[in-house]
Amino acid sequence: MSTSTDADKTPSTWTGPRRGWVPVMVLLLVAVAAATLTWLLTTIFQHKVEAKAPFTQVVELSDRSYDPAEWGKNFPKHYEAFKRTAEDTDGDFVKVSPTAEDPREYHTLSRIDMEPRAQKMWRGYAFAVDYTEPRGHEWAFEDQKHTKRTKEPFKQPGTCLNCHASMPEVYDKLGNGDRQAGFEAMNRLSYQEAATHATGSIACIDCHDPKTMELTITRPAFKEGIKKVKALEGISDYDVNRDATNQEMRTYVCAQCHVEYYFTKDGNTLTFPWKYGLTANDAMRHYDEIGWVDFRHKESGADLLKAQHPDFETYAQGIHAANGVTCADCHMPYQRDGAAKVSNHQIMSPMVSDASINASCMTCHHSTADEMRTRVSSIQTGWQNSLNVSFTALEALIDETTTASQDGSANEDQLRSARDYQRKAQFVIDYSFSENGRGFHAPAYSISLLNQATDWARSGQLALRGVETQHGNGPVVQEQHMPAKNA
Repeated sequence: MSTSTDADKTPSTWTGPRRGWVPVMVLLLVAVAAATLTWLLTTIFQHKVEAKAPFTQVVELSDRSYDPAEWGKNFPKHYEAFKRTAEDTDGDFVKVSPTAEDPREYHTLSRIDMEPRAQKMWRGYAFAVDYTEPRGHEWAFEDQKHTKRTKEPFKQPGTCLNCHASMPEVYDKLGNGDRQAGFEAMNRLSYQEAATHATGSIACIDCHDPKTMELTITRPAFKEGIKKVKALEGISDYDVNRDATNQEMRTYVCAQCHVEYYFTKDGNTLTFPWKYGLTANDAMRHYDEIGWVDFRHKESGADLLKAQHPDFETYAQGIHAANGVTCADCHMPYQRDGAAKVSNHQIMSPMVSDASINASCMTCHHSTADEMRTRVSSIQTGWQNSLNVSFTALEALIDETTTASQDGSANEDQLRSARDYQRKAQFVIDYSFSENGRGFHAPAYSISLLNQATDWARSGQLALRGVETQHGNGPVVQEQHMPAKNA
């Protein structure tokens, strides 16, 4: 039989006088747990609703909703970022004094001042007079209106407007609602006449269907161009707005404008030289076949091509395109807004900040922002070095051809051969120089273009001396082909 001591009779916290706290504490714990569970369930429900309906419709949009501010009422996050395309993210704005002729308060750095060899390359053409760094979409129309290239003595067609203004409104006005007819009518106008029909720069309606918000192609030239490219892949009757995947469209809406192009002689129709494919050599083959000449060099007398901004075509030869990475993945990365994903509509280089590098590059690369910045810098420095070599060779060819044509030190056959080499070398140098990736969009391909250009330029110098080479017309190495449709 056990006996109890006084110590055994001492009441504990849970069995003694304080046992009245037990139900209170239990109730508190239950209340906290219930509140937490309620908050969690409410948050999950709200996020599900957000995911299903990522925006609140304040206004009803239509295919006549041209003003991006109207779209901003339904998509305030997107619109706020869209307005920031006006900002100087690259540090190349230059403050100037506005004038009656040019009311802009800022220009950008002059590329022909920074690279005089480019100015020499374009002598006899408008780009030798005025060519500056590009700015964000907000400035596309304003900068084009006031560049010297669209003023006297240069007579530019309305076709130039296609990539610098919000075009659905212009097409609708000129075509009475028939956008194809409006496109054709605008191309026949002078630039000054066409510009009077535009009210602003690139806007929401240029890339989005106002009813479904799906990405859409609004530029007729791209519809025709990509149809040719798909035909080369064995896909007939291709309709980009019907057949392209959403992932493809995240590149194609950019490729409506960021491409190489020319204006046909019958009607100044904007056309992409994609009959044989998307490489620089494919474009040159097409131009040679139709006998295309953009201008005659003021000094050497060569009939030349002017490359525009073949960002899409260059990207298409690179590793990112081969792996299904789109323009938007890098330049408009997704950001979280609650449960919804919001694409950043500021549209800028991923290298602007650590945050933009993390949002774009780090979705695939397991690295640090500094390491990614160093990698990009290394690629672009290598490209710049190759560009310098090519420019030096081209400048020497231009000088020697000019001298030979003046002093008679080369005969007509030799001059003809040298000028043909200048045409080839200059086009691919211009192609790479005018492309906005600075060699990054397809590094090996871009450097191969410049190496080929150097070879062509040196072959032209030899031709002036009566030496014909057998290697001057070799193929440009392709880095990668475009990915399959469902890549």
